[in-house]
Amino acid sequence: MSMGLSSDSSSCASPAALDWKFSQVFGDKLPGEDVQDIDIISAIEFDKNGNHLAVGDRGGRVVIFESKGGKDFTSRNELERLDSVVSKHPRFQYKTEFQSHEPEFDYLKSIEIEEKINKVRWCAAPNGSLFILSTNDKTIKLWKVKDRDVKRANQMDSSQSVSSENALLAEKSFINGQNQYSASGHSLQWTEKMGNGVSSYNGGNSKIACLEDSTLARCRRVYAHAHDFNVNSISVNSDCETFLSGDDLRINLWNLEVSNQCFNIIDMKPANMEDLLEVITAAEFHPSHCNLLAYSSSRGFIRIVDMRQSALCDHNARILKDEESHGPKSFFTEIIASITDLKFANDGRHILSRDYMNLKLWDINMDAGPVATFRIHENLRPKLCDLYNNDAIFDKFECCLAKDRLNFATGSYSNLLRIFSCGSGSEEGVTIKASKTPNRKPHVQTTSRPRRSSLSNLARGFYRQGNDHHSARSNDFSYDFNSKLLHMAWHPTTNLIACAAGNSLLMYCA
Repeated sequence: MSMGLSSDSSSCASPAALDWKFSQVFGDKLPGEDVQDIDIISAIEFDKNGNHLAVGDRGGRVVIFESKGGKDFTSRNELERLDSVVSKHPRFQYKTEFQSHEPEFDYLKSIEIEEKINKVRWCAAPNGSLFILSTNDKTIKLWKVKDRDVKRANQMDSSQSVSSENALLAEKSFINGQNQYSASGHSLQWTEKMGNGVSSYNGGNSKIACLEDSTLARCRRVYAHAHDFNVNSISVNSDCETFLSGDDLRINLWNLEVSNQCFNIIDMKPANMEDLLEVITAAEFHPSHCNLLAYSSSRGFIRIVDMRQSALCDHNARILKDEESHGPKSFFTEIIASITDLKFANDGRHILSRDYMNLKLWDINMDAGPVATFRIHENLRPKLCDLYNNDAIFDKFECCLAKDRLNFATGSYSNLLRIFSCGSGSEEGVTIKASKTPNRKPHVQTTSRPRRSSLSNLARGFYRQGNDHHSARSNDFSYDFNSKLLHMAWHPTTNLIACAAGNSLLMYCA
């Protein structure tokens, strides 16, 4: 299948080694403080230019952070304590937050629908407004976030042409408006504009009260009733007009302006569910070709489809799969083959994927196998039976990559951040403990090649792979399975990684 993509003579060049440092933290918990489940971060995404960062949590909230440029060091001691490279990276501050989803109950199916945010994705931002898509298990919403600057008359001097009755009405109107803003929860800090804020009205002078910049989030569209299974992916197309939403068995195509109709472009649901062999785990549009998309499966395959070839795209796909398989096949190796996340590189030719054991870089013109494989926690392979019993084997780790497609990151247990460089000659990469005082730790590696196979035992895995939290009670592991780094995002223009450790948002720069 011809994709119309340009060729590249080299898949990986040797990048310069990056020195990673802690940059910022939001929501850092105090020692002994209990973290509420609703405060745990469940989605992270930078916008296209990296000026804003959206974070979703299990409580259905979306928090937006805004970049304010590099850090200004005011003391020499602070400058000496931190490397000057930190000042070259953007610093973020809290901008606003809003309640995106509420818990619901499906009375037809008698199931509860959690408010947890599964994914957040930025849309094109016309007229200075921010548009963001957010989704829980069933419903996708489009939000418009806009700054506003409100000015009102604070004081008016009566003149001969203004009666006392009209002055009283104006004063009451101002008071009512002020109370209205207080009820909405916005901060009211009024300042007098004596110069520009003075206007004449029939010889009278008015003092203008200026409300500080506030941010308002409004829901513009609700895309509902299109998924029978839980939504695991949303991706905005490069045409800035359409987006896809994917669940375990279907991928739908939406127009951003039309919320009551969508087109089913991938349908993997068999006539008999007993014949089900695989499920969809992630889906994403090509960064520049609006007709191309890629989606991954629980069998470890990545399929690339061209929407121009067929209205239903599930039978017209280029399949990327790892043909190498060493050692005996087992039930557990089939489960860990499931791809939990995939990301297109900016060049559109490479795809980064994450399964339970490995991080892999693919060239979409080479369907025989990945061009690079990085082992994340290979020393857990002998413990797969215990990982299966406590559901840890179904954890969904995400991945991200830099704009140069030569550096990649993913997470592991004990809140470990793993960062790799393609062609660096080191398979271990850099391991950082995601905390306010991170310490690099050596990572145990084995020489065995990860085994690959199709998933024949899907029944148990299909109904449990959506479980991304568990209770680990075994002390036989070297990892803390209650602490896991699942969600992260790479800044689109610089080497800055935002990752989630529980309810804390941590940033690292290089």
